Amino acid sequence: MIARLQYITQDIESVSHQELATLACSAGVDWVQLRVKNKSYNEWLNIALKTEMICRKYHAKFIVNDNVGIAKAVKADGVHLGKTDMNPREARQELGSNVIIGGTANSFEDIQTLINTGVDYIGLGPFRFTSTKENLSPILGIEGYKNIIAECKKNGIRIPIIAIGGIKIEDVKPLMESGVYGIAVSSAINLAPNIFDAAKRFKNKMKFELETNEKMSRRFR
Repeated sequence: MIARLQYITQDIESVSHQELATLACSAGVDWVQLRVKNKSYNEWLNIALKTEMICRKYHAKFIVNDNVGIAKAVKADGVHLGKTDMNPREARQELGSNVIIGGTANSFEDIQTLINTGVDYIGLGPFRFTSTKENLSPILGIEGYKNIIAECKKNGIRIPIIAIGGIKIEDVKPLMESGVYGIAVSSAINLAPNIFDAAKRFKNKMKFELETNEKMSRRFR
């Protein structure tokens, strides 16, 4: 099951990745993507092992960003691959059929390409500017999501599409109304004055929007 709310850790001086994961998971988050940058293999592996333990404790899915080798070493639930990372087909051969593989897209054409590689979900973005991502692709905004989702529906594409990139709490409603499957959040939680509260707010907001959308769709059946 692909989570509707995907939480992504980031490198912060004052808080470790496993501490971030603990706060998010204790707030109800059930999907943690570990995003580590500019670390040696051994440092990355150590962080991944500690964060994986937290996810197991809270029964949350544990996804490793970028690194198939680390994902395999810690027996992660999945890996998320950027445009310049390993091809998802190769990752599938390396990790096996039961591991979740996500890919990054910026356009409808990217989505078509990724589907042909056998990914399980797609992170589509960025929604707006974000400093957590280097070499940022063109910003999509709400209209960009609406257009791409419409194109997907037109072509019978049903893969879960996750909006990502600078998403704030007030963006949840319009993004879900645009037709995306879910959202991924990093800085709005990690850099908040209270990380637990921020994660809780996103979790509750997502639950509310999903329930509202379900009620609306039942009305028009």
